[in-house]
Amino acid sequence: LEPTLWCHPSQISSLSKLIYFDLSYNQLSGRIPPEIGLLNNLQALHLNTNQLNGSIPQEIGNLKSLVELCIDDNHLSGPIPSSLGDLTNLTLLYLFKNNLSGTIPKEIGNLKSIVELELSQNQFNGSIPTSLGDLSNLEILFLRDNQLSGSIPQEIENLMKLTVLELDTNNFSGYLPQNICQGGSLQKYNPQRFAKLQELSEVRLEGNQLTGNISENFGAYPNLHFIDLSHNNLHGEISQLWGQCPQLATLRIAGNNLTGSIPPEISHATQIHVLDLSSNSLVGVIPKDFGRLTSLVNLMLNGNQLWGPIPSEFGSLTDIEYLDLSTNKFNESIPGTLGNLLKLNYLNLRNNKFSQEIPFQLGKLVHLSQLDLSHNSLGKLNLSYNNLTGLIPTTFDEMHGLYDIDISYNQLQGPIPNNKAFQNALMEGNNGLCGNVGGLKPCNNSVEHKHTSRKAFLIIFPILGTLLLAFLAFVLIGRRRSRRKQEQEIEQMHESFFSITNFDGRKMYGEIMEATNGFDVVHCIGKGGQGSVYKAKLPSGSIVAVKKFHRTLDGEEASRKEFFNEIRALTQIRHRNIVKFLGFCSSSHHSFLAYEYLEKGNLAAILSNEHEAKKLDWSTRVRIVKGVAHALCYMHHDCAPPIVHRDITSSNILLHCDYEPCVSDFGTAKLLNPDSSNWTALVGTYGYVAPELAYTMKVTEKCDVYSFGVLALEVIMGKQLGNFVSSFSFPSTTYANIFLKDVLDQSLPPPTPQLQDELITIARLSIACRHSHPQSRPTMHMVSQALSFPTASSNRRSNDITLEQLIMI
Repeated sequence: LEPTLWCHPSQISSLSKLIYFDLSYNQLSGRIPPEIGLLNNLQALHLNTNQLNGSIPQEIGNLKSLVELCIDDNHLSGPIPSSLGDLTNLTLLYLFKNNLSGTIPKEIGNLKSIVELELSQNQFNGSIPTSLGDLSNLEILFLRDNQLSGSIPQEIENLMKLTVLELDTNNFSGYLPQNICQGGSLQKYNPQRFAKLQELSEVRLEGNQLTGNISENFGAYPNLHFIDLSHNNLHGEISQLWGQCPQLATLRIAGNNLTGSIPPEISHATQIHVLDLSSNSLVGVIPKDFGRLTSLVNLMLNGNQLWGPIPSEFGSLTDIEYLDLSTNKFNESIPGTLGNLLKLNYLNLRNNKFSQEIPFQLGKLVHLSQLDLSHNSLGKLNLSYNNLTGLIPTTFDEMHGLYDIDISYNQLQGPIPNNKAFQNALMEGNNGLCGNVGGLKPCNNSVEHKHTSRKAFLIIFPILGTLLLAFLAFVLIGRRRSRRKQEQEIEQMHESFFSITNFDGRKMYGEIMEATNGFDVVHCIGKGGQGSVYKAKLPSGSIVAVKKFHRTLDGEEASRKEFFNEIRALTQIRHRNIVKFLGFCSSSHHSFLAYEYLEKGNLAAILSNEHEAKKLDWSTRVRIVKGVAHALCYMHHDCAPPIVHRDITSSNILLHCDYEPCVSDFGTAKLLNPDSSNWTALVGTYGYVAPELAYTMKVTEKCDVYSFGVLALEVIMGKQLGNFVSSFSFPSTTYANIFLKDVLDQSLPPPTPQLQDELITIARLSIACRHSHPQSRPTMHMVSQALSFPTASSNRRSNDITLEQLIMI
């Protein structure tokens, strides 16, 4: 239209039944006539991309049926009229690219239906109104290129559906809201102004759909200590500027589309504890300068295309506990300097191109709980004359290139791997090994033992009466000897444990007594049925948790058994999700155990605190469930004999500062020896105890499986389990109309699609674990595997899956 064809106001008022009014992309000039407010049925008004000037008429607020208002790309000036807040049906408001000024009116917060709000490229000043946090349906918010100031309001965190947020080219100050991305839907968050945010200390943008070039958007930040950009769609190369962040402790950019090599300048950030660059497309070699990162605890470079050798300088990373370099193209040999990483409990080098021999120095890694060297071309393994204990990892089954093995003179036990190289391996000096190899006892001798025992019973039975007195005497003597033998075992265990850890038990006793002021109640951080737990800060600066058994029970058989049970269980297990055992003391005055101190306390306390529970977002809760599952899988399937905890509850799950879980409290644990009875008294916590224990009293691994099912449901529901889920495992028409989304913790925002798949898997497994028949429950190995590799639920989400459907999956 030509400017002269812009209709007269009297003509506009006569169009009372008009629904759609579009004059966009013309050359209209002049003001928007106030009479336009008389079009009561109007649903869409598009006047964008013209040459209109003047102010926005207040009368537009009368268009109650309006759904779309587009008056962008004009020359409009003045403020946004507060009457626009009356357009409660509005889903789209475009005012960008004008000369509008003043503050953004708080009445904009009344637009409950708004999906897209575009106010960029104007001259708005003042702060963002907090009422914008009420726009629960908002998906796109553009406020860039204005003169806005102040801090970004915390209420922005409430915009759960937000996918695009642009705030750049303003004068904002202060902190970014901590949970600005908690909805998990963010696709575009323009961080170009980040380079100027010199006070930036923490950034959490993980688990969204962010795009853009990471090389260009970030600078050097003197105060930055934590940044997580994982699992987005970012591309580009890793900037060398990360090395200019002197306080940086955690850098996570996993699961993106990063390319190029790892810049050696990162090694200048010597305070890094956690570095996760996994699941990208990085190439090149690991910089030798990484040896300077001596504060590293977790390093994940897996799932890239890195090549070359592992730098021998890695031997300087003496604090590292978790190292994953799997699924790359590393070649040459594994450096022997990895044997210097004495704190390492997880080492994964699978699916590379390593060749030659496995260095014998790996035998020094006494805290290692998981080792995977499979899918390489390794040929020789010599770990002889060490003090290795436990089972040989089953991952050796897949190391088909092995041809020369020497594991002699250790303390290994259990079956040898199903690998040809082990048929001719040197294994003497390991009395606990078994298998179908000459010189080793067969692994499955329990059937023959039971058969022999049955024959002996049939022979003895006829003369049992005459030998009854002798038998009773024998039992009494045997019990006395057994008790003496148990005490000797504990003494030997005490000596062995402290000699391995170079630990002075007497010194520790004195330090703990001094640190707790003789177990003063001031230092008590928890109480249980067996005893109390105290926090003790030792002179070295380290903090330990001390579990002191009740003095009234110190001399009783039950208390002694619980005390020795816990020691026996903990001295033979090492796993990143099981609390670290430091030592013990048993005297006429005190009996206590010392553990590592975990900062966040127990899971039950956090779930029962509404404020703290909200910090456990969905990804953290999934990680907690997985961690407990992995720990139980290790106890049931990788320990010989298997260990059953018997009291898996949220109170016995402790959390590190990053909410990594650890199973604790092994006072009721039982070792399932195949040649001894596994009948027991009923122990455990009400609500978590497997139902069959009430009538069979026989302990199996499936008792822990049941408890795990209860715990997992508790984690995703965010509350103690009551009658609602007491019959959760049985199909019922009651559940036909109850959706999984309504069962999940309502205090958290809806999970992302990826997390929904994981939560569906957890819920399904939890129900299976709580089956009334033990034989029908999965093993913890099956549970651990299913959680590690969750499958998409055929595009079904928690929104449309009912409990009945979930039970039947």
